[in-house]
Amino acid sequence: MAFSNTRGRYASFGIVTILSGEVIDLFWEIIDNNLKGVFPLRPILKFRLMNRRGKLSISFSQDGFPLTITFDYDKDFNHFFPHTVYVVDRNGRETVTLPEEIHMI
Repeated sequence: MAFSNTRGRYASFGIVTILSGEVIDLFWEIIDNNLKGVFPLRPILKFRLMNRRGKLSISFSQDGFPLTITFDYDKDFNHFFPHTVYVVDRNGRETVTLPEEIHMI
């Protein structure tokens, strides 16, 4: 099962230029504290960053999984945030990446 044998965690160049480390860490927090051991995770997880009254919400989904889960944060939403972010597990190398960078990891 994906995301069960972490060997390293990374963020793509595009991600580190557009998101703060604090926001990047939210993806690992969601995976570790809310998804692992609760749902069978596929190697590619999809997250959407949304503006909820000026604050950041992150919505989780994955192909073949009928449920979407949204996590609300008390962090300001930035209109430069990407709409979609993927977290990919390649044999324990877990990477937060933009959709246009997914082929490079």
